[in-house]
Amino acid sequence: MRHAPPRKSLIWAHIGDLHITGEQEPNYRDFLSVIDAIDTQLVSQIDFCVLPGDNANDGSPAQYELIRRGLDRLKVPVHVIPGDHDRKTDGLHAFYEGLRVAALPYAETLNGYRCLFLDLVSAGAGGPDFQLGDDQLRWLESQLEDATRAGLSSIVFMHAYPSDLKPNGQAVRDLFAKHAVAFVDMGHTHYNELANDGATIFATTRSTGQLEEGPVGFSLACLHDGIVSWRFKPLHAEWPLVMITSPADYRLVTAISEPARDAEDFLVTARVLGSQAVRSCRFRIDSGLWTRLTFDVASNTWQGRCRAPVRQFKLSVEAVDAAGCSNVDTIVVAGPDTHFPRRRADGSDADALGAWPERHLLGTRLGPNCNGRQW
Repeated sequence: MRHAPPRKSLIWAHIGDLHITGEQEPNYRDFLSVIDAIDTQLVSQIDFCVLPGDNANDGSPAQYELIRRGLDRLKVPVHVIPGDHDRKTDGLHAFYEGLRVAALPYAETLNGYRCLFLDLVSAGAGGPDFQLGDDQLRWLESQLEDATRAGLSSIVFMHAYPSDLKPNGQAVRDLFAKHAVAFVDMGHTHYNELANDGATIFATTRSTGQLEEGPVGFSLACLHDGIVSWRFKPLHAEWPLVMITSPADYRLVTAISEPARDAEDFLVTARVLGSQAVRSCRFRIDSGLWTRLTFDVASNTWQGRCRAPVRQFKLSVEAVDAAGCSNVDTIVVAGPDTHFPRRRADGSDADALGAWPERHLLGTRLGPNCNGRQW
């Protein structure tokens, strides 16, 4: 089922699986540093932060106390879901008691999007026995139906790909397809990955606690008028961070985000994230002349109009802040002859984009669930 995309933006930060063990461990210090970066650079610029499960490595009260201490410093709303490590103590009592978070599943409607937060571990037998259970499956179906009736696009937060669910993974994927779920944000894999099944974008983010490839950091995801943009922010990289929010990169084109296909004017929009004021923002097509973007207060985006070549092209946006620091985001916009791959659309990573180094997508899949160590 397809519906018109919302005319608003939603943006959030994702801190990958923490696997917290002790206060003196590097991953706990990294966790606190990520929180400090969000507090310093992104307050009032993002809508919330999410922890995607496997928060406490052994599910112990002492580990949750450390996590709670970190979250108490966070100045933006936070949503926390559990992973298999969070129920190592045979349930989620310590998770709820220690983190004082809302009981799952639950839904929130923000900026014209229905956000659904799921528990994949309570119905299973422990470990990576991911299940929704009949009650939560009915709840999910009801929420998606309600969102579709209301003309809202849905975003789902869950610990793993639907294909990892037993026995109802296909039922979940069918619901996502039926109701045009725009984005599924996950943990579990420990590596950065984007997958596009033609209707839904699936995203995972590098683990903060069990790091095997690339620098520690966090991801930022944005939906703007139904278009998905995603970037990984290494913890020690300079700000600002530019995210082109429209048009879509050809790799992220779905049923609710259409590529530019003719020579008509189209709108370039971008977010510039960071605490410093923006001195200038501009865009260009391929290696052409730079054109100035102007700031639109209502949408909190930098905007400009452009004539689209009748072919595939590169679109770059550069921002310079008041401290003289700059950042460039570049995407590839589809043209009439752009080839889109045949999709498996089975709720797995079969439709993964593969390596995209500029997005810190390495394609090596070094994590405990694929090619990495058995933590």
